[in-house]
Amino acid sequence: MSETGLGGALGFRFVELSGDRATIEWTVGPLHLQPFGIVHGGVHCAAHESAASMGAQAWLRDRGLVVGVNNNTDFLRQAREGETLRTVATPVHRGRTTQLWEMSTTNAAGKLVARGQVRLAHIPGTPPEEFLALLDGE
Repeated sequence: MSETGLGGALGFRFVELSGDRATIEWTVGPLHLQPFGIVHGGVHCAAHESAASMGAQAWLRDRGLVVGVNNNTDFLRQAREGETLRTVATPVHRGRTTQLWEMSTTNAAGKLVARGQVRLAHIPGTPPEEFLALLDGE
């Protein structure tokens, strides 16, 4: 499943999505790079927030909407054009009003490229029916 919005523009593809785990794969292209030829840190932040938000919403389902309130990402290894990266998000805490998810981004060799955490708040609202249908496998 390809993401829409910023994630879609960045080429993020969800290969797994549940309330317990969200996995994105993406191939580094020219639009992901900073001027020195490596992935811009903001792209890692976007991958982390995308994975955490979708997983958190899959867990919350139709009991509200999730919004990111903090994104902390550490950059550990360079990634260059042509590499395929995988971002995996898993929950650390899921409460009544907030969730905390942790993410790891690895390269094809399984080496850690970036890691981080995203805190999300629950706000009133209902996710789109298409999202809920996706979770139900329709």
